[in-house]
Amino acid sequence: MKKLLLSIAALAAIVPAFAQDAQEAAAKAAAALTAAQDVPEVVKKPVYWTESILTNINFTQTSLTNWVAGGYDNYTLTANIDANANYLKDKMKWNNRLQLDYGFLYSEDKPLFQKNKDRIYFESKWGFATPVQHLDYSASFDFKTQFDNNYTYKTPATSTDAEGNVIEPTTDDWKAARVLKSGFFAPAYINLGLGLDWTPTKWLSVNFAPVTGSIVAVDIPELRKTYGMALKDGIDTATSGDDYRSMRFAFGAQLKADAKFVINDNLNYTTQLVLFTDYLNQPITHTRVNWDNKVFWKIAKYFALTFSTNMIYDPEVIVTLEDSTEVQSAIQFKEFFEFGFTYTFSPRKK
Repeated sequence: MKKLLLSIAALAAIVPAFAQDAQEAAAKAAAALTAAQDVPEVVKKPVYWTESILTNINFTQTSLTNWVAGGYDNYTLTANIDANANYLKDKMKWNNRLQLDYGFLYSEDKPLFQKNKDRIYFESKWGFATPVQHLDYSASFDFKTQFDNNYTYKTPATSTDAEGNVIEPTTDDWKAARVLKSGFFAPAYINLGLGLDWTPTKWLSVNFAPVTGSIVAVDIPELRKTYGMALKDGIDTATSGDDYRSMRFAFGAQLKADAKFVINDNLNYTTQLVLFTDYLNQPITHTRVNWDNKVFWKIAKYFALTFSTNMIYDPEVIVTLEDSTEVQSAIQFKEFFEFGFTYTFSPRKK
């Protein structure tokens, strides 16, 4: 009986202590829960901008030793940058793209560097959603020119020394014989249009701008006739390039279609077709055409194959054919097949 009373007394002393600890723990838990409810919820900042920069550097080299079929040692180096910055918020979007291409070659038969690739192309398009799905009001701007001069290299006349040996043309002889074809802001194409942009899918965009102002600028006087510049007021017969205007303005409609087909993570094909017709000068039949195509195949982490083409049809431009005949309204075409280093800069973290 005595042991039982001692056990009851011990239990009576321990239970209040445990109860007090439990009450204190419950109070602390309630306080922590209340504090947690008072902490404001972290809201993730919305991302409106997405950016990317794709870079390519391509190099080729050909060396011939006792090659019976003939040919020349040569080297080529080209670089490309394709940068995009796009904004999207609610019903408004703004897409920007800058393409920079530059390259040159050196061939044993000509003792100088020749440019083989050169382009500056900037596009900007603003859009605001209409009540019709996939259709936006749009304002578009694009600018196209090149970095520096481009030439056609004609073979200079050879001479002989006192013993009758042929003297090979020097670098200065080649430079003196070359013919200037284009340069920075010669020409430069600037277009600003208002219209509608239709994007039925992620891979297709069609922009129609029935109100488009177009400027063709030629800053080098001797090239103004080639690119269809008009004579200045009061001049009937040109005696030099300075007799031609440096700009040509056109007002018309522009249709631009862009498509990008993504085959997989490493292979894609992009194409752009641009048509411009001048309301003031033989509309429809006097249409300017630009068509660009590019196939990009990333075959390793840092290496890729690129195949691209550029086609231009400008009815105002005088084209000199291989036989030196000058014609107007001829198709201009260029293609490149390249292999080299590639790297894509990821979008910045928000």
